[in-house]
Amino acid sequence: MNDSVRAGEAHVNKGEEAVVTRKLRKVLLATGVGHFVEWFDFGLYGTLAAIIGINFFPSADPTAALLASFAVFGAGFIMRPLGGLFFGSLGDRIGRQKVLATVILLTSGATFVMGLLPTWHSIGVTATMLLVLTRLVQGFAAGGETSGATTYLAEYAPVARRGYFTCWIDNFGFMAFVAGSGLVFLLTAGLGESAMNAWGWRIPFLIAGPLGLIGLYLRTHLEDSPEFTAAAASGKTEAAPLRVAMTTAWGALAFCVGFVVIKAVGHWVLQTFMPSYLSTQLHYSKLDAYAITTIGLFAIAVMVPFMGYLSDKYGRKPLMLAGCAGFILFTWPALMLMARGDMLSAVLAMLMLGAFIAAFDGACSAAMAELFPTSIRYGGMSIAYNVAVAFFGGITPWFSAWLISATGYPFSPAWYVMGAAVITFLTVLRARETAGQPLKR
Repeated sequence: MNDSVRAGEAHVNKGEEAVVTRKLRKVLLATGVGHFVEWFDFGLYGTLAAIIGINFFPSADPTAALLASFAVFGAGFIMRPLGGLFFGSLGDRIGRQKVLATVILLTSGATFVMGLLPTWHSIGVTATMLLVLTRLVQGFAAGGETSGATTYLAEYAPVARRGYFTCWIDNFGFMAFVAGSGLVFLLTAGLGESAMNAWGWRIPFLIAGPLGLIGLYLRTHLEDSPEFTAAAASGKTEAAPLRVAMTTAWGALAFCVGFVVIKAVGHWVLQTFMPSYLSTQLHYSKLDAYAITTIGLFAIAVMVPFMGYLSDKYGRKPLMLAGCAGFILFTWPALMLMARGDMLSAVLAMLMLGAFIAAFDGACSAAMAELFPTSIRYGGMSIAYNVAVAFFGGITPWFSAWLISATGYPFSPAWYVMGAAVITFLTVLRARETAGQPLKR
């Protein structure tokens, strides 16, 4: 082969590579922005839990109101397995893109309605019932989001960079919580706590409406993933993917549940429980609590893509094991550091815990997707992910607050986090390494 032919082939290969890269960026942006909107909506409730308790669960005891607010937060998670069953099966039968567009529409609509709800002071217990209903709709829709977005990106990503591309799902998710927490911080600083408690809390929920329309537009202009398209064209999709997953993929389902235990607990401790913990237990002002949480979540979002890169280079297991070990060894010392009462100590503690969840998240999304074949990937992940999140993550804020109330020990939530980390550590130890391998078909 002469030099001109080789040069021509190289030019073609570079051109094709550039086209693929541009398409990947478009897919990543559309999927990520949609995921951002989804978790901005879903996470607002947790960030504003203390204020929601005041408006929808009147009580002379602030702790009782907060516990009631967190109980409704957990109610949204009850619906997640049902949503996962429904949307996961649908995604494996009709495609990933259509389902992801539907999911964002439902979540944003429910969140927008939440901003319009009358409070207990206006219509009594009916307000609480309407709040529960909107949370149930949110939870049902959220059951199809993370597993669907992760599946979609994993099926687009190059084999050697799957950890990096899929971990952006967690990056966008944390950035959504940063945006939500940051917005609440700015509103509290600008309006004051009194106005924020009275009506300012509605503003973030109402913003969900236009954000949802943006996410919907981006997702409706995507093509389906190459893996699913190829499977559909060759007749390799399943008519009953959930039944197939439940009867043929017990090992993958068990590993996926084990992976998600610390992911769920770690996320919801840092994202949802921490703002109220800092203000009600450690006596930081609400403004300081929001600032500490926002800084910590932003740092996690920055760290996650780097950890995803490392998981492609060194494997999924080392990153996941390191994250679990960090939580086992340092959660209790981190809470003690926060209790010193100064902003610097609290931020350093958040960064310490954030590094552990970032290390785990950098590898976990790809590791979950690599457990399942294309025909049952969306549904299989949805079942396992949402069962684990509902059981372990959904009760995290409530159970952590209850532990403190029951024991009188302000650092008792550390026990729950450490126990969850032990479960996942032992699961990861038994799992095989999947980095650098083609997806199952």
